[in-house]
Amino acid sequence: MESRDVRGAQVVAVSRDDGHRFSKPVVAEIRLIEAWGVEGDAHAGTTVQHRSRVARDPLQPNLRQVHLIQAELFDEVAGHGFAVRPGEMGENITTAGIDLLALPTGTVLHLGETATVELTGLRNPCDQINGLAPGLMKEMVSRAADGTIVRKAGVMSVVLEGGLVRPGDSVTVELPTGVPVALQPV
Repeated sequence: MESRDVRGAQVVAVSRDDGHRFSKPVVAEIRLIEAWGVEGDAHAGTTVQHRSRVARDPLQPNLRQVHLIQAELFDEVAGHGFAVRPGEMGENITTAGIDLLALPTGTVLHLGETATVELTGLRNPCDQINGLAPGLMKEMVSRAADGTIVRKAGVMSVVLEGGLVRPGDSVTVELPTGVPVALQPV
């Protein structure tokens, strides 16, 4: 894998919730557990934990153990009148200084001292986003110049190596080898 120097990329906030609620409260730190997710979070586990996906097939692997969003998205939607704070979109880790959506599938993010996650895909925005603020869902999905759908609600990942993650921790990017494959909804 090739490492990419992303100067100043860091964790802004961390969140978790033991219940299946849309937003997650911000906490001082989270512990990532290898092949499991965020300790104490309702979406942690080896098999899928999102209710709609469990209803379809409860045995499918959990490719959505850790949800990350870039804080720059909050700045973007603020320009359209929406006030969104870390954790409110249901993410576990809010980052700054790195374009998560532009990274390919299989990218490994090193978070803090020991934790690593591998990007598995994009979060597919759902109508629950409008429960946070009416009309916010429209801000999470747009079309690129070529007509493809752009999903902005963050990226999903699995935990490769556990460890504590705190605000202020650095984020280092390790790109996969070979031809990059764009993130798709998972």
